[in-house]
Amino acid sequence: MKIAAAAESDFQTVKDITQQTIKAVYPHYYPKGAVDFFLAHHSDENILRDIRNGYVFLLCTDNGRAAGTVTTEKNEINRLFVLPEYQGKGFGGALLRFAEERIAENYDTAELSVSLPAKAIYLRYGYTFKEYCTIKTENGDYLCFDNMEKPMLKQK
Repeated sequence: MKIAAAAESDFQTVKDITQQTIKAVYPHYYPKGAVDFFLAHHSDENILRDIRNGYVFLLCTDNGRAAGTVTTEKNEINRLFVLPEYQGKGFGGALLRFAEERIAENYDTAELSVSLPAKAIYLRYGYTFKEYCTIKTENGDYLCFDNMEKPMLKQK
């Protein structure tokens, strides 16, 4: 597998991974209003801005197929998604370790907002609860998530 910075030409790939994963996984955990909120939050403008700023990375399999993406900005991990057909194969863990290594170069703590489907995964990777959050969506549904953090060990 290979993880590399996303270029503007990768925009559609990053968008597809993000939207396909949200549409496949999140409806099992969240009402429609919350799923729609997630999709809007990961808008074209937000993804393109992050790519242009050098924050977005793509994971490709050994055969060159894009399977996942992660965004890191300062000490925050965002938009970590793995296509459903590649989940459970270690790609998410590889993206998380990659993001943590980048953060550890300059920060003592990694932070992220965690959706319900991913919470158990981050707990296994040593993240701890920081804050419980809710957002009331336009149609009255609620989006619930946790903010979590993990101390980073400095790379030598």
